[in-house]
Order: sequence, then C-alpha cells, then structure tokens
Amino acid sequence: MARWIEVALTTDGEAAEAIAQELHELCHQGVAIEQADIEAGVWDDGDVPPATRVTVRGYFADDHRAAETQARIRQVLTYLNMMYPMPQPAFSYVNDEDWAEAWKVHYHPVRLGKRLLIRPRWIEVIPQPNDLVISLDPGMAFGTGTHPTTQLCLEALEDLVQPGIDALDLGCGSGILAIGAALLGARRILAVDIDPIAVEVTIQNARENGVAQHIIAQEGSLETVLTSARRFDLVVVNILAKVIIPMCDAGLGQTVRPGGRAIFSGLIDTQADEVEAALRRTGLEPTGRRQIGDWVLIEATRPHA
Repeated sequence: MARWIEVALTTDGEAAEAIAQELHELCHQGVAIEQADIEAGVWDDGDVPPATRVTVRGYFADDHRAAETQARIRQVLTYLNMMYPMPQPAFSYVNDEDWAEAWKVHYHPVRLGKRLLIRPRWIEVIPQPNDLVISLDPGMAFGTGTHPTTQLCLEALEDLVQPGIDALDLGCGSGILAIGAALLGARRILAVDIDPIAVEVTIQNARENGVAQHIIAQEGSLETVLTSARRFDLVVVNILAKVIIPMCDAGLGQTVRPGGRAIFSGLIDTQADEVEAALRRTGLEPTGRRQIGDWVLIEATRPHA
C-alpha cells in the first residue's frame, strides 16, 4: 500500500510564512497553513481570536526520495534557524487513501465578521437568520478559512463588496474568496489559479454553494488577466509578499478599474511597507491595513485618471 509522509510544524505567524515558502517546493501540491489555537466547540462564541500559533502541514511521497526530502527539510530549517527560532518538525505516515483527508480532523467551522460562517462540508451547523454560509471542501487546494490571511480577506470583502460589482480572485485556491464575494453580492467573479486542481475545486465549491452562475474559474496567471483586457471593480490577492511584489512590477495595478479597490493578503507586518511601495509603483494607492497577530492585509485604490 502506498503511503505519504506528513510534516507538521507549529510556530508563530512570522516563522510559519518562512517555513511555508521553503516547503512549497518539497511537498505535493504545496502546503497548508492553519490556525492552531481555535478550540473545537467554541467557533461560534464570537470573533475569531488572534492567531498566536499556526501549524504548517505538507505531504510528500514515501518513496525512494523520501529520505532525501526529509533531510532537505531539516537542512532548510537549520538555515532558517540562523535567522529566527524554528520548531522541530514532526513526521508521520499517512496511507494513500487517507492522506488528502488527514487534515480534516483539524478543520472546524469558523464565524467571521458580521455574518460569514465557514463550515466544512462534512460538518452540519445551524446558521443564524442572517448568516451567509460558505460550505467548503478544499480538497488538495489551499484555502480553508482557518488561516488569518484568508480571514482578513473575507472580513475585508464583507466591508468592500457592493452589489453588482465585477471582482477578480487572483490565486483562487479553493475558491473561498470568490464564493464569499458572490454571496456578498458581486455580480461576476473571475477566479484564476496556476494550479488546475485549484480550478477544479473552485468550480465544485461554487456549485455546492449555489453561486456557479457568478463565478468563472480558469487556469491562468496575472498575464492571463492582463492580456484579456478585463478590468475589475475589486481585486483580491491572497498569496505571499514575494509573489505580490513582482506582480506589481509586472502591471498588477492595471487589473483594477480607475476608482476600483484591491486587497492584498498573505503578508506579515514586517513586509507591509515594502508591499505598499510596490503597490504605489503599479499605480495603486494604499488606503489602510487590517491585522491579525503578525498577519497583515493592505487595502488600496486605483485613483481616477
């Protein structure tokens, strides 16, 4: 029977981003980052608490390269530890038929903002009268709603989405942000990801949430959007600072209509100034920040000509 090896590290937000960046190339379909300090059974007791601890999980095949991959992970952590204290990795085996399901035990419903409720599709909940429920099965795509970067985006969408707008979700992952925008009243959302699995998952999740008519999911990148000449009232980018900054220099600001808004997440507080400088270079004007723990979201506008 084929097996996978899970590597898990629990740490603070700043270390988690550095670890995730390094593990992305070593683990199958990248990594997942989840808030580690949400207790089961208390998800509906009010606002989500700040994330003081997060867990980074990745999976790689238990094959002839496994020992080398494990050694490379330890080597990467040794290098990172020279700059910032790193946790010890925990390695465990997962059977082939179970590996994509293994993380689900850590995934609980999350209530965000004024009326957003994110629930795993396999958990039944009783919504409150005004709740907007996002029923989600991320599969192997990133985006469960448990990580602060996603939570910041959803809370910003709740404040910024206006009925009838056109929106872009660049790097859509599981489709959670595109679905949230649709439920909040966006007319059309283009959801783009370079990972074909993410596109498939987004399409399926959009159908399950009854918003497939509002979401077009397709494989592609920033270049795909720019060459289509489509421009949007609202753009959401939840990736990483090291990806957002080059995107800015490649014309990211052109995706936003004059007078439109954009939100950028996946950042830690020490990167915010550098990202804001890149946003200005691409024609966007930062207008505010939101923060949970070390994680920061930047809001920006494209001024009228």
